[in-house]
Amino acid sequence: MRLRLLRRRLTVSAPRMAVRSALPWPFRWLLGAVVLGFSGALALWTFEVGKDIAGLDRNAKQELVQLRAEVQQLRSDLGKAQSVSNTSESLLTAEKAVQEQLAQQIRQLEIDNQMLRSDLGFFERLIPGTGSDALSIRGLQVERLSEGQLKWQALMIQASKNAPEFKGSLEITFTGMLEGKPWSMAQAAAPQAVLIKSYLRQEGIVAVPPLAVVKVVTAKILQGGAVKSVQTVKL
Repeated sequence: MRLRLLRRRLTVSAPRMAVRSALPWPFRWLLGAVVLGFSGALALWTFEVGKDIAGLDRNAKQELVQLRAEVQQLRSDLGKAQSVSNTSESLLTAEKAVQEQLAQQIRQLEIDNQMLRSDLGFFERLIPGTGSDALSIRGLQVERLSEGQLKWQALMIQASKNAPEFKGSLEITFTGMLEGKPWSMAQAAAPQAVLIKSYLRQEGIVAVPPLAVVKVVTAKILQGGAVKSVQTVKL
């Protein structure tokens, strides 16, 4: 019987044995943490010593300072560029406004030039007259604005020096053909009253029948039913 028990203990079928440490588990965790901390501190110290030996830390600090200076310079350049851009946009806006004003002035000058040319056509006829030609119509112009409208202009002058004021009337008549028959009309139902000192310019727009063919325009200066001056223009 004893032999069987001894054989069982010495063979594979013997019961398992467990070896346990007498140190409690909290102390084992604490010991492991201390070992890990010491290992990490040693590794960090080794890394720092290696950087100091290689000079990497000093270069990194210098590069960081240089990079900060470059960033500051770039920011300053960017601010200057934005200021120049804003100034350029303001100058372009002002230039466009000036160009528009100049264009308007040019258009106004063209209109004024056209009016001056029209006036010049009248004043070129201010030639001194004598005798019965002292009061005369020196400029009569007719312009067709549209199919049914005509614009007329007349310049009446007293070429004599110190001539008294002339009170009379102006009559404008249009003659031609309408539907194959003779046709005529006046610019108004009654002659237009005029007061001439040295000269007087009159103009107006008259409506004519669309089918009328105006051939002759006549301007008369009347005083008390008497004709003082006449000028005729053929179209």
